[in-house]
Amino acid sequence: MAKKRYRPNVAAIVLSPNYPKKVEFFIAARSDFEDSWQFPQGGIDKGESPREALFRELKEEIGTDEVEVIAEYPEWVSYDFPKTIAKKMYPYDGQIQKYFLVKLKPTAKINLNTKEPEFSKYKFVSYEDLFSYVTFFKRPVYKQVLEFFKKEGYF
Repeated sequence: MAKKRYRPNVAAIVLSPNYPKKVEFFIAARSDFEDSWQFPQGGIDKGESPREALFRELKEEIGTDEVEVIAEYPEWVSYDFPKTIAKKMYPYDGQIQKYFLVKLKPTAKINLNTKEPEFSKYKFVSYEDLFSYVTFFKRPVYKQVLEFFKKEGYF
C-alpha cells in the first residue's frame, strides 16, 4: 500500500478576548461544505515556519492576526480526509497539523469577507457545545488537543 501523504498545516484554537474570565472558542462554518464548522487552519508555505503560517492564515481566513499566542501543542497531529473530501484535496490523503492556542486581542476585528472567503459565519461557543458543531472527522484530533490544553490548566 502506498504511503499516505499529509499536507503540512497549522490550526488555531482561538479564544475570545474575554479569556481567561470566560472560556469561549471561535468556530466558523466553511463556505464550501454545508454545516461544516471548524477552527481556522491552513497550509504552511515552503520556507515558512508554523508560527508565521499561523499569523498569515488567521489574516487570510478571519481578517485579523491580532492574537496573543498562549501555547503550542508539543507535537504534530494528523488526520485523514473522508473519501468525499480526499478527491478535492488530491494528492493529499490528510493533514498533519501544528496546533496553537491563541487569544484574540481586544482590538481584533473579525472579518470573514476576505479576498477568498473560506467561512460564511462564525460564533463563540463553550467547550461543552464545541463538539456538537465541529465536523465529524476533525472531532478526534480536536478532542486530543483540547484535552491536552485542559490538563495543562489553560481552561
